Amino acid sequence: MTHPYFLTVAYAGGGFHGWQIQTSLRSGQGDLWKALRAFDPEAPLPQGTGRTDAGVHARAQGVLIQANREWDPYRLLAALNAHLPRDIRVMRAQPAPAGFFPRQHAVAKRYIYRLGLGPAEDPLMAPFRWHIRQAGPLDLLAMAAAVPPLLGTHDFSSFRCTECAAKTPVRTLHGIRFAPSEGGVDLVFEGSSFLMHQVRIMTGTLVEVGKGRRRPDSLGAVLAAKDRTRAGLTAPPEGLCLEKVWYEAAWAIGEPSPWGERG
Repeated sequence: MTHPYFLTVAYAGGGFHGWQIQTSLRSGQGDLWKALRAFDPEAPLPQGTGRTDAGVHARAQGVLIQANREWDPYRLLAALNAHLPRDIRVMRAQPAPAGFFPRQHAVAKRYIYRLGLGPAEDPLMAPFRWHIRQAGPLDLLAMAAAVPPLLGTHDFSSFRCTECAAKTPVRTLHGIRFAPSEGGVDLVFEGSSFLMHQVRIMTGTLVEVGKGRRRPDSLGAVLAAKDRTRAGLTAPPEGLCLEKVWYEAAWAIGEPSPWGERG
């Protein structure tokens, strides 16, 4: 008999080749499994809520583990962190209900893409932001004006990486908002789920609007084209972070989604 626990895991993505375990490259899933097996050698592979690309960060990767004994949640957290490198940490641990699977039961996610807008790149923030180099300021009002056509349920093929293996390009985007930060701005994306590189491509396209290279009213046509070549560049991974995940309320994992359950 195994005992399920739900973990909230944070990691600085610069040292990882993504979340998913790989044969010879470092991954978040691989590091966590190694730490778990240090004191529970028969434990199966931890299961995450979703993949993050190489270099992408996470503050709230939801992970299900199966332990071969019961644990006090804090002692489990401490035991795992004792065997983890400093750039990945278990932030919270709690017993998980039988039948819960984080990937299947997630209903919404929040990603934040951080842009640096100062005259020079802040070296302390460089691993976590994309610094926009240009003589003039980025037009944030134009970027905000470009957002509305992207909201709602659409075929996001134009904002989908060509290697994306998702069965359908249809996704629901609840919101994109701009949050000022010291020396920059955070682009906050909230949606049901996201395609491979979707947030990074949307960010790159919005930055082109902010630089005056695209009209603010052009994104509706880009979306309708269902053609990746019509959208902008893929923003670099270091600016992106998985910040929050909401799960179906029935499982009592965190607070309910503000947008309700899937129909």
